[in-house]
Amino acid sequence: MRPFDYTRAGDALSAVALLDGRSQARFLGGGTNLVDLMRLGVESPELLVDVRQLSGGGRVEETPAGGLRFGAALSNAELAADPHVRERYPLLSAALLQGASGQLRNLATVGGNLLQRTRCPYFQDVTKACNKRVPGSGCPAREGEHRNLAILGASEACVATHPSDMAVALAALDADVHLVSARGARTVPIVEFHRLPGEQPERDTVIASGELIVAVEVPPVAAARHSRYVKVRERASFSFAVVSLAAALEVEDGKVRDVRLALGGVAHKPWRAELAEDALRGGPADEAAFARAAAAELAAARPLRDNAYKVTLARSLIVSVLRDLAGAA
Repeated sequence: MRPFDYTRAGDALSAVALLDGRSQARFLGGGTNLVDLMRLGVESPELLVDVRQLSGGGRVEETPAGGLRFGAALSNAELAADPHVRERYPLLSAALLQGASGQLRNLATVGGNLLQRTRCPYFQDVTKACNKRVPGSGCPAREGEHRNLAILGASEACVATHPSDMAVALAALDADVHLVSARGARTVPIVEFHRLPGEQPERDTVIASGELIVAVEVPPVAAARHSRYVKVRERASFSFAVVSLAAALEVEDGKVRDVRLALGGVAHKPWRAELAEDALRGGPADEAAFARAAAAELAAARPLRDNAYKVTLARSLIVSVLRDLAGAA
């Protein structure tokens, strides 16, 4: 690991001031991803600004609209255990609990979770080419090891997948990400916060240099009280999703009143399944309708040589989870 400077910020404004104009500086929360990348040589910041202890960064608060706002410095464990989250948004609590071991959940922060970088083996190996790490160097994953990589929204430049479980649940809930920088504050819908790779796979998110995530806000979603997060992985221990699904379903008189679906493990960003949602709303809450909706969503899939199984797996997951939710309703 290369030498770096470290400082701790007392508030958000002083934190962003320390990074203003310094492209080789990074904010540090729990460090569960960033420090690993520094050890691998993927990241080599000159300065780390510790934002874990920022005032107000570790609270869950009610919003006037009836939703929840939680600070970016809140630990994954604290958020998963919060009684309001468990009652109103069980899919979010489940996603956090399935996302990592207890030790990591105690350390990892909400802000850092959203900024996790891909676990694509070519990105993490500095001896290999990778457009995400070195723009223009190529994407060997397309012809190489890609069994666990993207089937939706990929490009010639990158087929990496986004690793966060929490972000998939937040995408299904239409959460907003609150940012602050030396130039002011802004709010970005989470479905727009993470990017598809296009010709700039090195950019995971729309966050600008020097911007800091200060909070995430989730609106009131009635369907979310009846929701699940299901994660398929290669082993039962805490590993990354092959395919995951955040689903919420509200049924009235046998019809789908509201539905929220987001897939993980299939794209460069959490994949909001809007085509499937549109196909289901107002229609019958039965297995045939769920299968048609899943097929409509996955018609855009473009699997590579070794990951076409993900299309079948995602289709089956959508149908089975919605069937279970409808049966429970």
